[in-house]
Amino acid sequence: MVPRSEVPVTLPLPGPLVTARFVRRRVRFLIDVEGDAGPFTAHANNTGSMLGLLRPGRRVGLSVSDNPKRKLAHTLEMVRLPDFRGDFWVGVNTLTPNRLFRKAFLAGAFPDLAGYDAVRPEPAFAHGRLDFALSGPAGQCFVECKNVTMVEDGAAMFPDAATQRGCKHLVELTRLAREGSARAALFFCVQRPDGDCFAPAAVIDPDYAALLRQAVAAGVLVLAYRAAVDEAGVRLGGRLPLAQACL
Repeated sequence: MVPRSEVPVTLPLPGPLVTARFVRRRVRFLIDVEGDAGPFTAHANNTGSMLGLLRPGRRVGLSVSDNPKRKLAHTLEMVRLPDFRGDFWVGVNTLTPNRLFRKAFLAGAFPDLAGYDAVRPEPAFAHGRLDFALSGPAGQCFVECKNVTMVEDGAAMFPDAATQRGCKHLVELTRLAREGSARAALFFCVQRPDGDCFAPAAVIDPDYAALLRQAVAAGVLVLAYRAAVDEAGVRLGGRLPLAQACL
């Protein structure tokens, strides 16, 4: 069994961080930015809308890869969001939740997952793959990780764009929970400091919201955690309660 860690879990950035000004999102995976040395194009792996974040002139943080085989050296990691309480970074790299979950799990940072001591990535299911399979004395637990970048009316919300893939994951997790042969869990990584609870974005994807309520009713464990984002990396924060819309 993985012991609970009292040490903060921090995920360093995948490379040095540079800052620039956002200009435009050219296509799904490309953004144009303006740096100190002039304009350049960067990779963005977030396929969501990043609603309310990517606006011209916003400051963005990008990691830099030293892999010579990459066409674009820079990857969008975070967006600086103005706020009346003070500006803050919002993490938008969709690989971060998986990396942070794995590191935090191995550090024993999730009390609800006590009884599992091994983690295997990308287990297959009928319609694709989930993110992780945990195993240990407690049996088996399948986990799907999601990145949350939107906050509305005090609630951190997912998704920020309609997601058929996310709906398929919910259907599979609900099936596993109802069958009882394995546990099922969702890790929502909220990469921004505001928001007092977690809720599905029913206005954006009512199907996902309805499926999430069914999943919770079936016993799927929802782990919504804040993650503090800055130039040094991403640190696991506290757990957020579920809004009534989840129940």
